[in-house]
Amino acid sequence: MSTVSYKDAGVDIDAGNQFVENIKPIVKSTFDSNVVGGIGSFAGAYELPTGYKKPVMLGATDGVGTKLKLAIDSGKYDTVGIDLVAMCVNDLICNFGTPLFFLDYYATAKLEIADSTAVVKGIAQGCIESECSLIGGETAEMPGMYSGKDFDLAGFSVGIAEKDEMNRLVHVKAGDVLVALPSSGVHSNGFSLVRKLFFEKLDYKFDTEFDGKPLIDTLLTPTKLYVKTFKKLKNKINALAHITGGGIVENLPRVLPEGMQATVYKDKIKTLRVFDFMSKHVEEDEMYRTFNMGVGMVLVVSPENVDAVLADSDGYVIGELKEGEKKAIML
Repeated sequence: MSTVSYKDAGVDIDAGNQFVENIKPIVKSTFDSNVVGGIGSFAGAYELPTGYKKPVMLGATDGVGTKLKLAIDSGKYDTVGIDLVAMCVNDLICNFGTPLFFLDYYATAKLEIADSTAVVKGIAQGCIESECSLIGGETAEMPGMYSGKDFDLAGFSVGIAEKDEMNRLVHVKAGDVLVALPSSGVHSNGFSLVRKLFFEKLDYKFDTEFDGKPLIDTLLTPTKLYVKTFKKLKNKINALAHITGGGIVENLPRVLPEGMQATVYKDKIKTLRVFDFMSKHVEEDEMYRTFNMGVGMVLVVSPENVDAVLADSDGYVIGELKEGEKKAIML
């Protein structure tokens, strides 16, 4: 009777081991002095930073969505790892948390070492830019769940905050100014609509020129990381909202107390060309409920701090707060 191996079933243990060896120096490059131990144990360890009076641990998890499909179909794997980190750490800072460490989960039909290594390099780059350590991860080869070159990513970030600083609602008041921090592109939301429009309705190709470069490069521009900007401006901002799925309309109210209304002036938003182009084919309300429209983060700032915030960032004013029903109005 013939035997069957794990490799016959589609799982290559040797490839997995080689992948781990390849990424060890990449992962180690993200370590800071609080990382305990190395790579290859059953869990990552991180020593709590000192200097906090009432430390609170924060956790955030996210993925990249169908932006991954574009990376897979185009064979460009070097940026989606940055997206993965950004979608997690950009959420953490909205609760005034400082990212400490990151973990990833990579599930695929067949482990392609070169492609997987490129993804992890992106994750490491995102961690370095966010000043957090990549202390662990999991790679799963599951041919029964995925097919071809398909894979999925999930990210998990842990941060720390002072308990007394976390409730930002008490700092938000009428008269506060809304400062937009520009996005780098579509970021990582709305790609089912992006793909439908560009590649089905318009029949564009990856190499179709758009804004002076191949369309795929525009669409795969990685999500901007705002951690360093947050650290610089932390003492000058009252609250901040990460503009992801749902756009400004749905995300900005999350940082408003009851009885506080945000007014955003659309003509002040510096929309990116990709959104201007898509707006010719998608209703305006749908655009503002699906995409960031060029605004990756909205800061709520006291009037006396606006000049300092603008001088120390690439932000610009898009609106203000007043008393009223808790919502964001786009004028």
